[in-house]
Amino acid sequence: MKKKITVFARFTIWPLAGALLTSAALAVEPATSIGYVMKVQGEATVSIDGTTQSATIGTPLYVGSVVKTGPAGSMGVTLRDNTLMSFGPNSEMTLDEFLFDPAQEELKLSAKITHGTLDYISGTIAKLKPEAVEINTPTGTIGVRGTHFLVKVD
Repeated sequence: MKKKITVFARFTIWPLAGALLTSAALAVEPATSIGYVMKVQGEATVSIDGTTQSATIGTPLYVGSVVKTGPAGSMGVTLRDNTLMSFGPNSEMTLDEFLFDPAQEELKLSAKITHGTLDYISGTIAKLKPEAVEINTPTGTIGVRGTHFLVKVD
C-alpha cells in the first residue's frame, strides 16, 4: 500500500503542486510597460488599477493606464512602437490595448480620450498595420491612416 501512495504522490501530487507554483509565479510577474512619460509641465497624473501618481519623466505606462492633465498641465508620452502622444490642459485618456510584436504580426493600439486635446504622431504599429490603431472619443472613433493628427474633445 505504501508503494502505491508513493507512486501516486510522485506522478500526481508533485506535478500538480509544481504546476500550481508555476502558475502562481506567473500571476505575480509584473506587467510589461508599454511606454513612458517623456515630458511633463504643470499638473499631470498617471493612474493604473486605481492607484494615481504624479507624472514625472520616465513614469511607466501600462495597458489600462489613465493619463490626466490639470488646468495648466501638459504631458507627452512615447509608446514602445515610437508612437508619440501629447496632451494639452484638462485632458484624460485611457490606454485600452497595446500589442507590439511585429515578428508575430501582433499589432494593436486602442485608446480612448474622454476630454481635452491630443496631438498624435504615428509609430510603427500605424505604419505596418494602420487598421490596428483606434483612438476613441465619446462621439466616434478615429481610424489612423496618416501619421499625424490633432483632436479636441469637449
